[in-house]
Parts: sequence; structure tokens; C-alpha cells
Amino acid sequence: MELASKFGRYGYRRITALLQREGWPVNHKRVERIWRREGLKVPKKQPKRGRLWFNDGSCIRLRPERKDHVWSYDFVFDRTHDGRLFKMLTLIDEYSRECLAIDVSRRLDSEDILYRLGRLFVERGVPAHIRSDNGPEFTAKAVRTWLKRVGAQTLYIEPGSPWENGYIESFNGKLRDELLNGEIFYTLREARVLIESWRQLYNQFRPHSSLGYRPPAPVAVLPADAGFAPLNLHLQGLENTLGLT
Repeated sequence: MELASKFGRYGYRRITALLQREGWPVNHKRVERIWRREGLKVPKKQPKRGRLWFNDGSCIRLRPERKDHVWSYDFVFDRTHDGRLFKMLTLIDEYSRECLAIDVSRRLDSEDILYRLGRLFVERGVPAHIRSDNGPEFTAKAVRTWLKRVGAQTLYIEPGSPWENGYIESFNGKLRDELLNGEIFYTLREARVLIESWRQLYNQFRPHSSLGYRPPAPVAVLPADAGFAPLNLHLQGLENTLGLT
């Protein structure tokens, strides 16, 4: 009940993973029974959709094979309390599902994309491919020329086919469902702080179903006999920022 109240958009399977991470010997069937008995919402099961392949089995997009093999990025929009629009550049590693950055500003253009990519390339190295839609910021000549020069190949999806960029679309849906739809941002600074805190929570704590309910980039902690204070303090700080405590 405590976890369900803190993470209201998590289903019983993800809550089961959190319980098991804390040492509770419980499976998802028992958690589901408790979930139903307490009147908690059980998300409707959705049919699986195979968007990576045509019916004849031919590949329609490059499948990520290793970390830093394929990155993808996109823009997300929201508004502050005064009705003014702000823009987010979201960027993920498709293989590890780690969110590499979320830049928040009133305006973001090709120069901002180059700045963010440049910093990430210095920190992590250059990925083999970068996937995006055909927006003018991503297809700008300066961006394409610079990416070619550093050795990163561009992968542009077909116009009007967002499912071809499914990894980033899925991430953007989680961002909106778990944070943007439930927050009123009074200032741009507040939006930046809360969105960055959610990004850290997503990377380091949130169970991801495609990763065996492990987070994309878990925090390294000391062995059990040395105590887990650093991790607990870190997560407590994230929860305080997001108002989960």
C-alpha cells in the first residue's frame, strides 16, 4: 500500500519487483490478490504489438545490439502554470533504456542539440547510430554534417510513422504519464528540477519490465555487510524532490 501510494502509476508487477528488491519473499500472484482486495487499480492488459518487423519477417529498422549502439531523441512539449509553452529534448540509449538527458527550455533548436550531443560524446563516446524523426532541428545541415564528421550514422524514420521510433516514444509516454500529467510547473526552473529528479529516479530506481524489472542504470552500492546508507540517502533525496514522502 505504501509503494502503491508513492508510485501511483506502477502496476502490481512493478510493485512486486520493488518488494523483492527489498527482500520480501513474494511473487506477483500474491501481490495481485492483495492489490485487488485493497481496491487498487490493476492496469488493463494490452496486446503485444510487434512493430520491429513486417509480417514477412523483414526488418524495417535497426535493432539495438549493445550499449551505445543506437541512441534516439525527440521533443516533448508542456506548459507552465501561466500557459507558456516549454520544450524538452529527451535522449535515450535504446539498448540499456537509460535516459541520457532531458533538456528543458522555452526554445530548443539545432544548436542546442549539438551542444547536448557534444557533451554526451565527450562523457560516453560516440554511438554508432542516432535515430530521430524528420523534424527540422534533427535534419538541419549543421547537425547532419557534424554527426557525419564524428562518425555517428543518422537513422530517420518515415514521416508520420512514430512507431518506427518506438523506444523514445515509449519513454516519452512514461515521462508524461508518471510526471507531466500530475505536476503543475509554476516556473521553468521548477520544471527543470523536477524533470531532472524524475530522470534520475527512472534511471536508478524505477523497475523496467524489459530489463527483468531492474532499473536501466542502478546506483552502485556497498555490500550488505557494509550497509546501504548511501543508496537510501540518495533515493530519499529523489523522493523528497518529487514529493513522494
